[in-house]
Parts: sequence; C-alpha cells; structure tokens
Amino acid sequence: MAVFNHPEFDHHEQVVFCSDQEIGLRAIIAVHSTRLGPAVGGCRLWDYATDEAAIVDVLRLSRGMTYKNAVAGLPLGGGKSVIIGNAKTIKSEQLFRAFGRMLHRLGGSYYSAEDVNITTGDIMQVYKETPYVAGLEGKSGNPGPFTALGTYKGIKAAAKHQFGSDDLAGKVVAVQGLGSVGFYLCEHLHKEGAQLIVTDINPDAIARAEAQFGATAVGLDDIYAAKADVYAPCALGATLNDITIPQLQAKIVAGCANNQLQQARHGNMLRERGILYAPDYVINAGGIINVACEMRPQGYNAEESTAKVNEIYSTLLDIFARADAEQRPTSEVADLMAQEIIARGKK
Repeated sequence: MAVFNHPEFDHHEQVVFCSDQEIGLRAIIAVHSTRLGPAVGGCRLWDYATDEAAIVDVLRLSRGMTYKNAVAGLPLGGGKSVIIGNAKTIKSEQLFRAFGRMLHRLGGSYYSAEDVNITTGDIMQVYKETPYVAGLEGKSGNPGPFTALGTYKGIKAAAKHQFGSDDLAGKVVAVQGLGSVGFYLCEHLHKEGAQLIVTDINPDAIARAEAQFGATAVGLDDIYAAKADVYAPCALGATLNDITIPQLQAKIVAGCANNQLQQARHGNMLRERGILYAPDYVINAGGIINVACEMRPQGYNAEESTAKVNEIYSTLLDIFARADAEQRPTSEVADLMAQEIIARGKK
C-alpha cells in the first residue's frame, strides 16, 4: 500500500518497519511529530487481520498522541508503535528485547511505554536494550489508574456542561470495556453513586463488575442502545459510526478508548443529535501525563502528576464552551486547539 498518500499519514516524520525473523518480531514505529519535544506514546501488541490494518492503527494512534500531548500542555511530541501478533503466543523476553534494539536505533526521537496487551514488566524487558522507554516500574509505573482518573474527571466535566451539575450520583453510565482502565473507571463512578451498565468480551470481568459494583451486564452490541446518561467507550476504537450513533440514547459520550470516531464526520453527527462528545485524546490523557511526570529532570512526583491529571476537567470545559460559541463539533475544536499549540511551539 502507498504510505505517503495514505489518508492517515498526515505528514508523519518517520514510519519505521521492524523485523527480526529469527525471533518473530514484526513491528511498526510511527513518529508523527517532535515539534514540541521527543515523541512519546505506548506500544500495543495486537493480532491485526492485515498489515494494512496495523499501519492504519499506528498512524492514527501516533497522530492522536501528538494532539493529546499538545492539548495536555506537555513538552512532548507524538508517536506510537505496534507489535503484530497474538499476545497469548508470541510474548517473550527475546521479543521485547529485540523491539528495544529497534527502538534504540531511533536515538531518542521516540520513547515507548505500555499499551494494549503490554505490561510494565514487558517494558522493563525493553529497557534492558534502550533507555528510550517510560512508565517504568519503581517510577511512574502503570498509567492505567491515572487514565481512569482523568476519564472520571472528564465525565464530570461533561455532566457539568450538559446537565448543569457534575454530580454523578444516580446517573447511569454504560461502560464498554472492563480492562484495567475501564475497571478503575467503574470504581470511581460506583464510589460516587452512579449506576453502571457494562459489557466486555471477558465474562470474568463482567462477573467482577456485577459483584463489586452491582452493575447490569448487557451484550456486546446492546451497549449502544442502553438507557443511559453517559456512554463510556473504554475498549478499542471506531465504536462511534453510522451504525452505532443512531442507537445512542445517552446525552454524553465520554470514555478512555482511543480513536473513538470511525471518521471525523462522526463528531458532527453526534453534535447534530445533541450528544456531547468528550474528545478521546483529551479525556484519556491521564496516563501520558503521569508518564511525562516521570521524564522530568526533577523526577517523578505522584501528587504533582495527580494535580496535572485533574486539569483535564477544566480543559474539557474550555473545549465545550468554545464548541458552543463557534457552533462546531467538540472533536473539531480539540483538533484546532492542538494545531494552534503545535504551530506556536518549537523543540
């Protein structure tokens, strides 16, 4: 496929294809921008149906990291990496060390961290070959709780704008995906008194949510039409599309998944239906904010990281207000804000 002319290419600085046939490594590293600083973004391990699907995913994710880091006010650029394969069968120390050697060749233009199917323990194996990793054990560690905290604060901001109050007690939240971040999010919501509707491909995760939070479980395809105040997509991306958006009964879409809009026009489709959308890379920035705190010269501080994550609340309120004033979709406004920050910035 033609990479330079691909609609998701968007002027990437580097796209690096990595292969170690002996070990079985097939990976792609995409550096979208280093204008604001070194590119930072996690590595995910996924069994993509095709190589093209992997390329599209890494290009979209890396661009999203550029915008995420810019709007979060971080001195970082955006990048992402994917390792292609089945996490249940290919994981090994040799695999991650081979990836680390590939990563090291970029000379610090891109720092990797954990993402889907990658643990902090896996990143420690990468660290044996290169210092260009973040989210290390003993430092900032697992970013999941901070991503969940930021998403929770973002839901409260959306409720404030849409309903006039950020009190979530009694509100119904439909959570799609009960991975580590989604489950942490449910803990925050349950503690405040929200009622939870949940779905996941893992029946054990559903059983835990039912037992711990009194959640109501629905089928994978039934979550969209659930009678809820908030739809929180916390699984993989592109769940907001021509098929699902007409089904939504929620007045807010706010979750931690990346690339929630299948196409850019779906942001306007939500707006036309009167549904407030919290742009994904803004609301889910808590994890990278925590990782960025680790990368500072003065070192990691959990309290300072938490304070920075809490700023997601006010950032989203600003986006919502500007979207109303300019009669634009919130997704478009977030992109404009990111582009303005990047245009003003320099290395």
